Amino acid sequence: MKEFQFIIRDPVGIHARPAGLLVKQAAEFQSSITINGNGKSADAKKLIKLMSLGIKQGMEITCQVEGEDEETACEAMKNFFNENL
Repeated sequence: MKEFQFIIRDPVGIHARPAGLLVKQAAEFQSSITINGNGKSADAKKLIKLMSLGIKQGMEITCQVEGEDEETACEAMKNFFNENL
């Protein structure tokens, strides 16, 4: 399993637009991708679950990736967070 932490910089946090893009990015991989934050966790491939986390600017999230393509998926998720959130 791979994981990394990230502090959300987007002024409105994980809202509809980036959450939708995040789901699309996560769906490209076979690995299980879980986002933990605000005392909750959600499957990164499920939009409603991600939105229910209530992640705001300045909050730290942990992204956990586990599966066959975890190396590639983890790097892609790091890049996604750096570019979009």
